[in-house]
Amino acid sequence: MAFGACIVYAQSTPDAALKSELGGGVVVIHFPAYRGSDQGGVIILPFPYLEYRGDFLKADREGVRGSLFSSDRTELSVSVSGSPPNKSDGIDRRRGMPDLKPSFEIGPQLNILLTSPENKAVTLKIRLPLRQGISLESHPQNAGLTFSPVLNLDIVNPWSLSGANLGFVMGPIFTDKKQNDYFYTVDALYATSTRLVYQARGGYAGTQFLVSLGRKMGDVWMGSYIRYDDLYGSVFENSPLVATKKYLTAGFAISYIFAKF
Repeated sequence: MAFGACIVYAQSTPDAALKSELGGGVVVIHFPAYRGSDQGGVIILPFPYLEYRGDFLKADREGVRGSLFSSDRTELSVSVSGSPPNKSDGIDRRRGMPDLKPSFEIGPQLNILLTSPENKAVTLKIRLPLRQGISLESHPQNAGLTFSPVLNLDIVNPWSLSGANLGFVMGPIFTDKKQNDYFYTVDALYATSTRLVYQARGGYAGTQFLVSLGRKMGDVWMGSYIRYDDLYGSVFENSPLVATKKYLTAGFAISYIFAKF
């Protein structure tokens, strides 16, 4: 499961002036060991906050990215994401199997605005990110491709809450054989009486639904999200490593902005 350790907002101002805000706080995230696992944990991490307005660097709930091209309705950017490590001996269905290494994902993302460019209060976009995964270890390995097209609806100042942003994200996930091999294949070497040999293949990997709410009040920013994953019909749903086909994850962050320049 991908998660971020910082929140960065970027948008061009009419006079191209740059403005940055720097802050810090904590983030609490509940996540599964991997998609389909019924075990996971809660982590608490330092949470750096950076708001930057410029022409290239952009990052928000769509992920950290560098803008390669943009117009009123389209933007082509570079998007990055990542996932944390997990010890297999702490996961019942993976006990005795290799640990899951942390990974880094990077690739192009095309954003298409469906609502009027003049309407800043409500925006609806199609986001089309394609990312290549790389395991973070002494000898990095190909962690496979992920394509996750989504509809993204953002509402500014919902319920008349000044400084707030309400977001909804929904869409399918597609992963290639390489990535599904890593998470869901069971080789004969690791098969047991309750964990049969299984060969994963690439294709449909479920659907995600996410709701997020963030609000900036003076020098304090708070944000939270809830994500629901549905793995019914996925190409790996019959893997013995899949313990549940539906689950929730959530996170909350708070930061104090201590510098503006």
